[in-house]
Amino acid sequence: MRKFFASYRLFALAFFALSSIIVYLFYQALQPKEVLPVYQPSMVNPELVDSTIQYVKKYHTVKDFSLTNQNGRTVTQEDYRNKIYIADFFFTTCPTICPIMTKNMVDIQAHVRNDDEVLLLSHSVTPEIDSVAQLKKYALEKGVDDKKWNLVTGDKKQIYELARKSYLAVQNDGDGGPFDMIHTENFILVDKEKRIRGFYDGTKTQEIERLIEDLKILKASYVN
Repeated sequence: MRKFFASYRLFALAFFALSSIIVYLFYQALQPKEVLPVYQPSMVNPELVDSTIQYVKKYHTVKDFSLTNQNGRTVTQEDYRNKIYIADFFFTTCPTICPIMTKNMVDIQAHVRNDDEVLLLSHSVTPEIDSVAQLKKYALEKGVDDKKWNLVTGDKKQIYELARKSYLAVQNDGDGGPFDMIHTENFILVDKEKRIRGFYDGTKTQEIERLIEDLKILKASYVN
């Protein structure tokens, strides 16, 4: 009799464990997957968007580019093909928010250092000052990993148009020339299809943490 009840107890425990696993799997399957929004120009602060595209509500992507990085190498969209990347705008002589943004980007770099799926891209908004030599000096001082992170300079008009027509992240300096820019603290998360999936305050630790979490969600969306 004892053997019978012992066997029954073992069966009950095994059945309970199996049932718990099945219920958990069903629960997980029924939970809606987290999905990041796909940002369009019409969804963004108009001050950061060129007037010619403020009405656009779908199909927005980052346009092709050709710029020069801290090593004097030409960087194009091909270098970011099939990659998730985080972009921002800065200048090397900025004394206010840039040092904080760069420090936080360095932290992100450490987080993705061994992740072949993710890259970083920082654009100078003062390309007339930020030569290749200046960018290289800055990169060495800040601990930029050339394999993960490009600091780029180039034609000012192209950078301006990327900032306001592609990344939707820079204000127009109305007091300056036609392509003068006031960069913001925004970090921009871009997916493998060149779509914007998130904006983050690059000066705030909690926003960097949110970016890292969103990066996990975005990476998971490419699984299977």
